[in-house]
Amino acid sequence: MADREKIMQAVTMLLEAIGEDTQRDGLKDTPDRIARMYEEIFSGMGQDCHEILSKRFIVDNNEMVVERDITFYSMCEHHLMPFYGKAHVAYIPNGEVVGISKLARTVEVYARRPQIQERMTAEIADAIMKELNPKGVMVMLEAEHMCMTMRGVKKPGSSTVTVATRGDFVNNDKLQSTFYGRVRNFRIN
Repeated sequence: MADREKIMQAVTMLLEAIGEDTQRDGLKDTPDRIARMYEEIFSGMGQDCHEILSKRFIVDNNEMVVERDITFYSMCEHHLMPFYGKAHVAYIPNGEVVGISKLARTVEVYARRPQIQERMTAEIADAIMKELNPKGVMVMLEAEHMCMTMRGVKKPGSSTVTVATRGDFVNNDKLQSTFYGRVRNFRIN
């Protein structure tokens, strides 16, 4: 759980350090607003996906399950600036599936902490692999990073794509191609 008082003190110090008057009307409540916001956007801290992925259903069909276009928002741990985009998650069941909302909740847990996209991609894949014991998992994140858009190189519209493969997806071009086709809404024969 976030320490609201410490966050408020830090924000006050930051505003003072950039030369702002923390008592002016527009800034009086800013430290409290940011503290409450940080509690929300960093709510994934300390969360584990075990409970989220623990309710499973037995299935006879072990065909690939794909949940695509899962919107996420995260914070770059290098600059504490947002990065956001879409997550695409696939797994090949090994006799059990989870409700599809559980995949989106898993993405959310890892997005809601200071993060780098590469690690977030791997953490999502590893959590699904560990908890569901599927035959394979593939995760792709596509995101725009505000640290590249509004500062530094200033390249709005650029996106970073990261991929993690586990189990049957590793080194299997046909499975990977099927995944990419489903993510891009193409029919693969």
